[in-house]
Amino acid sequence: MQTEFIQKLNQLLDKSKKIVIFPHKNPDGDALGSTLALSRFLIKKGHQCHVISPNEYPSFLGWLPDQEKILRYSENTNECNLIIQSADIAFTLDFNSLGRIGSMSEVVKELNVPIVMIDHHQAPEEYAKLKYSDTTIGSTCEMVYNVLAAIDKKAIDVEIAQCIYTGIMTDSGSFRFSSTSSKTHRIVAELLDLGVNHALIHQKIYDSYRFERLQLLGITLKKLTRIDNLPVVYTYLTQEELDSCDFKKGDTEGFVNYGLSLEYVKLAVILIENKQEKIIKMSFRSKDNFDVNTFARNYFNGGGHFNAAGGISNESMEKTIILFREAIIKNSSLF
Repeated sequence: MQTEFIQKLNQLLDKSKKIVIFPHKNPDGDALGSTLALSRFLIKKGHQCHVISPNEYPSFLGWLPDQEKILRYSENTNECNLIIQSADIAFTLDFNSLGRIGSMSEVVKELNVPIVMIDHHQAPEEYAKLKYSDTTIGSTCEMVYNVLAAIDKKAIDVEIAQCIYTGIMTDSGSFRFSSTSSKTHRIVAELLDLGVNHALIHQKIYDSYRFERLQLLGITLKKLTRIDNLPVVYTYLTQEELDSCDFKKGDTEGFVNYGLSLEYVKLAVILIENKQEKIIKMSFRSKDNFDVNTFARNYFNGGGHFNAAGGISNESMEKTIILFREAIIKNSSLF
């Protein structure tokens, strides 16, 4: 981590400030864990903090410390706008493009206060006055730990540690992704020493699903399709199928990884229809050297990491599948 970043951040935080902290739209464990950890830490250091999420988050993250204090922009737009406009500092965590916070981006773009970015995705936009960007680190929560430890390691309590552990665990695929480093494990060891119950956190996130979610998974796996002569599989869910299983936010989390678990597969994709937003949301996961970040950027207005990315299509499901298959065949030499 850059010493200059910490020095400048300490200067921004030299006295009590009103601070807003944003995760990305549809926040996951890393986005919520990092924002809640940072907020709790800054409050302990004498600042006023609000975490404002663009929208709702999955119920399996509803146990995180202080999550009940999160404001949802989609539900409290006027209140959130007033808080944002009165802030002295804004933090954006786990994203690097203001487009990732949806309609909230319009009021954030108008801010005339320092914006601090902490993020591990590729190709960051230049909107932040202060930036800690590192694509080699597996999670934003690991980066936030680095920041908090550099400022005041003794202020990291067990609740902060729980939030950070959650983000590291979920974004590392339970520590199996290649971005999991020896430093990641050393940080986790320190979090456990602070009292984090890692088995309980895993249980709350991965062993608390609804019956309807498993039914939806069954539909997803039954439709898994191979592309002939290529190490690629894909599946898809229509809005009708989601509705038939009483879909809740977060229900499809991790579905794409089942395809990637096949021995011969190097790319797995899931396409999910959202009729309300009139889009097809796409998730890409790869093994080895297939760069899904570049693929998603080039073909589906997306991006993310080398082996994990997302994208969107404004076409129908049928047309999107055709476009996807065409793009894969065009890039077949990369496998």
